[in-house]
Amino acid sequence: MTQLSIETNVSEIVKEVPQTGDLFRKLRIDFCCGGKVPLRTAAIDQQLDPNVVLEKVKVIQSKQTEYQQLLPTSLDEKELIEHIQTKHHAYLCEELPALTPYITKVSKVHGENHPYLIRVKEIFTVLKRELIDHTDDEDNVVFPLINQFIANPTEEHAKHLKPHVLELEEEHENAGNLLKELREITDNFTPPESACGTFRLVYKRLEQLEKDTFEHIHLENNILFENVRKAI
Repeated sequence: MTQLSIETNVSEIVKEVPQTGDLFRKLRIDFCCGGKVPLRTAAIDQQLDPNVVLEKVKVIQSKQTEYQQLLPTSLDEKELIEHIQTKHHAYLCEELPALTPYITKVSKVHGENHPYLIRVKEIFTVLKRELIDHTDDEDNVVFPLINQFIANPTEEHAKHLKPHVLELEEEHENAGNLLKELREITDNFTPPESACGTFRLVYKRLEQLEKDTFEHIHLENNILFENVRKAI
């Protein structure tokens, strides 16, 4: 079991103990795009006690043996790509279109009394378009290039691949910022007491979308792309 401390980078903690992603998400600690900072710094930035957060991390780590064989870090690049496509890309392909009419309805019905819902719809519309374009680009262009490079790591293949990886990381950062704004304006996805069932459903599924997307970005930025960079 790896010894974690408040000086361990947040992204490394989630890489070692994936389920800590849920903890950091609840604490509003960025573990994907902004995860390459020590836990001490990330906790203090959120006005949290780093040692208290570390103890929560260690509790989760102690349970890791129950699912050790499922750690994405045990997969090679090709297997990790397949895992990302099967779990995360498939989820987005199904969930984004399915959630759209609910968000449209809630914005239309409740937007007058809760004006921020208009912005929720705007953010979701942008996020949906960007995530669909992003996953299409990965499936059809970037992931095949990564597999080609891993199979034949020539300088030419590396040169062709590198700008694509940088572009994807920029897109990840933008998606992360949109999700952060969603959490902020929805008060951590907390519906009003008077909210109807559809209103509550939208918040619950937006929070699940955030969770899945942050896990998705983490696997790519901090594991897949990191491994590729080491080989380039």
